[in-house]
Amino acid sequence: MLYKFKSKAAGDLIMLEPNGRRVLEIIGKDPAPTGIILPQEMPAAVGALEQAITQEEARQKAAVEEAEAKGEPPPSFEAIGLRQRALPFMDMLRRCERAGREIVWGV
Repeated sequence: MLYKFKSKAAGDLIMLEPNGRRVLEIIGKDPAPTGIILPQEMPAAVGALEQAITQEEARQKAAVEEAEAKGEPPPSFEAIGLRQRALPFMDMLRRCERAGREIVWGV
């Protein structure tokens, strides 16, 4: 399944189901097949994504440091992290908030 996020203030954004689900869960939305993000919800959504990115990067850094301290090889992580996956969505949120337009998916 794909999530296709649409708005009149930005181009469409398509995410694979696991990535779209994760982003929606982070911003506190039900990862249902259809939904809407209102402009007044967008600042909190951007903040939640920024916080999740910071936490993910801190966990990865701590894991690498712990492995180095133990003399073990560093752990491997997904090649594309949350930062890369979420930045286009965060840009869409910011554009839509400025324009006062909602984001919908599955409609």
